[in-house]
Amino acid sequence: MKTPFLSRILLTLACVGLLAAPAKAAEMTISGAASLTNAFTELKGLFEKQHPGLTAHVNFAASNPLLKQIQEGAPVDVFASADQATMDKAVASKVVDPATRRDFALNDLVLIVPAGGKKPADLADLKNFKRIAVGNPDSVPAGRYAREALTTAKLWDVLQPQVIQGASVRQVLDYVARGEVDAGFVYGTDAKQQAAKVDVVMVVPGHTPVLYPIAVATTGKNPKMGQAFLDFVLSPEGQAVLSRYGFSKP
Repeated sequence: MKTPFLSRILLTLACVGLLAAPAKAAEMTISGAASLTNAFTELKGLFEKQHPGLTAHVNFAASNPLLKQIQEGAPVDVFASADQATMDKAVASKVVDPATRRDFALNDLVLIVPAGGKKPADLADLKNFKRIAVGNPDSVPAGRYAREALTTAKLWDVLQPQVIQGASVRQVLDYVARGEVDAGFVYGTDAKQQAAKVDVVMVVPGHTPVLYPIAVATTGKNPKMGQAFLDFVLSPEGQAVLSRYGFSKP
């Protein structure tokens, strides 16, 4: 049988133990378009330093697959797309808070070839190239921009026998960098990451602006940190990081 004195000691020790137990670390998840991989990886590290104890998980892929994950209930706190159409779908399916939606970066669609490789004189000259990599327009925004540009130039249907589709803009970049294709359509920021292995032929005209939106997702458990990260991306510090990776302000 415990004495009152012993009971007080045990209670005191229990309280001390509770106080000494580390608080559960806060977590959040950021889903971003593949072309944001390098910039957002740096941004998430800086953001974690500003919020000690926070672990920010990052998930990169083509915008449409990311949206599908969120629609299926993936716990995401921030969603950043490479195009407006995908974010429109996110708003329509109520997986992001429309009041938090902001445009945060601009990019260029560029035509690239393997470093030192043959360069087309213009888009029409692509008819003389055997393998041309393009992101799958059904899931990759860069592919949709490329399709729009080639359709404007009346080349999309003509080039179909030569087109090799990639699952993301980064896969298209890898195809070109490894010399597995003769040319490819990627973002200017992607080409910058492989400047030693690819040559930029031109900034591609004839498509809608490559404007990136971001919003707080509704499937996550940390919307407060989601909003804080969104604000950080839009801040002068966040915009400076994006600029270093080749993005421009909207």
